[in-house]
Amino acid sequence: MEKKIHVPMTKEEASGLQAGDYVYLTGTIYTARDAAHKRMDEALDKGEELPLSIQDQIIYYMGPSPAREGRPIGSAGPTTASRMDKYTPRLLDLGLGAMIGKGKRSQAVLDAIVRNGCVYFAAVGGAGAILSKCIRKSEVIAYDDLGTEAIRRLDVEDFPVIVVVDSQGRNLYETAVKEYQR
Repeated sequence: MEKKIHVPMTKEEASGLQAGDYVYLTGTIYTARDAAHKRMDEALDKGEELPLSIQDQIIYYMGPSPAREGRPIGSAGPTTASRMDKYTPRLLDLGLGAMIGKGKRSQAVLDAIVRNGCVYFAAVGGAGAILSKCIRKSEVIAYDDLGTEAIRRLDVEDFPVIVVVDSQGRNLYETAVKEYQR
């Protein structure tokens, strides 16, 4: 099923999504990869605030290439989500609403998704140039010294993703394999 969602996304909207749904996101999402996640985790360990309010927000695991003239961002494809798995349950427990990446997640992340009523979206790997056309604005908001791994606020319009793990724990990576094997 295809759905259009304005982000940030509410828990009620998340609960209405099912693994396999095609979703088009419009609104604000944030980027963060390995180094930014590590820095956020260290800040939390020190009792410091995060550089953004993560309540109901979506973090896109992406590090863009440099923007071409006249564009807000360069190629913007997803990175492998499992690299953030050691940090993700904590962020989900603090209110993060969803993540966008590619690839499978650890059992700890899957459990945290269900526990918090969140979702994990996948963006199509290798399609970064096409995905960048859905990004209207990009602004570094934290950790500028990390270069492409800085946290960015992105304004997106009809950004295409697929629900891989829904709030009930249904996992497209598992069901698709079983369907294929039939």
